[in-house]
Amino acid sequence: MTAQPVEDTDGLVHFTQGSLVYAGQHRHELGYPVHSHSFLEVALVLDGVGTHHSLAGAQPLSRGDAVLLRPGVWHEYRDCRRLVLFNCCFSPDLLHRELAWTREDPLLGHLLWTGPQTRGRHGMLAARFDEGALENSRPHLDALAELHAKPLTRHRGAVVGRLCLFLNELARAVEQDAGSSGTGASAHPTVVAAMRLLEQRLAYPWRLDDLARDLHLAPGSLVRLFRSAVGMPPMAYLARQRAEAAATLLLTTDLPVTEIGRTVGWSDPNYFARRFRAHLGLNATEYRRRFRADAGAMAAKLRPLLVD
Repeated sequence: MTAQPVEDTDGLVHFTQGSLVYAGQHRHELGYPVHSHSFLEVALVLDGVGTHHSLAGAQPLSRGDAVLLRPGVWHEYRDCRRLVLFNCCFSPDLLHRELAWTREDPLLGHLLWTGPQTRGRHGMLAARFDEGALENSRPHLDALAELHAKPLTRHRGAVVGRLCLFLNELARAVEQDAGSSGTGASAHPTVVAAMRLLEQRLAYPWRLDDLARDLHLAPGSLVRLFRSAVGMPPMAYLARQRAEAAATLLLTTDLPVTEIGRTVGWSDPNYFARRFRAHLGLNATEYRRRFRADAGAMAAKLRPLLVD
C-alpha cells in the first residue's frame, strides 16, 4: 500500500507525513493565481516569459530565471506567454534533517537559511542560470521527476543526492549574481547554535540576554556575529521564524488563530497580528482565508513520490 506524500486539500498543495521532494514541469499560458504553501519551492524557467508577483514586488521572468521561496511565502504568475517552469519542492523536515549540514556551507547556507531571511527579500531568493548551469541542472531535475514512481525507502539516497546537486547549481548562480564578494563565509558555530536554539524553542519568551547566556557569549558579541552571518540580529531572525511557522500552521491545521500565536511564541493576539502582517503583508485571518478557502487557488496537482 502506498501513501501519497503530496496532496491537494481545499485547493492547497502540501506535503504529508513521510514525503521529501517533488519535481516536475508546469506550463502557464496566461497566469497562475496567488497562492502559498508549507514547503520550500524552487521555480526554474525553461521557456517563455511571464511576471512573478510577491510581497517583494514584480519580477520579469524568462529562460534561466529561478526563484527560491521559503514556506509561507505567497506569490503568483501573471502575463504568461508559454511560460514553462520546472518546479522543485521539498519539505521543511528534509531541510532540518537530511540537509541540516547545509547551515555551515558558505553557498548552501546562504541559499537555504540566511539569504531568503534578510530584510527586503521576504523569504525569497532570485538567481539567473546561464546555459551551462541549465544544462548541468536538467539531469538532476529530470531524475527527481522520474523518482516519483520509485519507493522512497529504496531511493532516499538518490532523491537527497539529486536534490543537493541541483541546489548546488542554484547556490552557485546566486553567488555569481552577488558578484565577486560572493555570499559570505561559513556561519560561525555559535551562530549556527543560536539559530537552532531559536528554531527548536519558538514559543519560549526569548530575550537577547537569555540567548547570549545560553551560548556563553556577551550580548553585543552575539549580535555582531549573528548580523555578520545572517544579515539581521537574533531577535529579528526569531520573528521571521515565528511568522513562517505560523503561516504553515494556518495553511495545514484548523487551530484557532490565537492558539497559533501562542504556539509560535506570540501570545498577545494584537502583537501577533502586527508581527505577522509585518512579515507576510496580511493579517493571519486574511492569510488563511485567501490561501485555504479558495478551492481553485491551487488547481494543479503535484505528482507524488511514492512511499512503501
